[in-house]
Amino acid sequence: MEFKKEFMLRDIVGEAVLIPTGETATQFNGLMSVNELGRFIWENYERAKDEEELLGFILDEYEVEKDVAKADLDEFLNILKENNII
Repeated sequence: MEFKKEFMLRDIVGEAVLIPTGETATQFNGLMSVNELGRFIWENYERAKDEEELLGFILDEYEVEKDVAKADLDEFLNILKENNII
């Protein structure tokens, strides 16, 4: 899986933030703050072959019920899709 737009994940005063770069910086106005799970998803998104594998990564990393992890994953990915990032 690949990102459509260019963003960099940075820590700003202890908070994980997605910052647009390159051409994306001229099109995307603002920053996106992400929580710990959002950061994990972002860092592993391109490594996963599909959403099911990404869900597996989450379940391996966190002690969480599968349906809760799936709901959180879907919510974060929907935000990225709405902003045409993925």
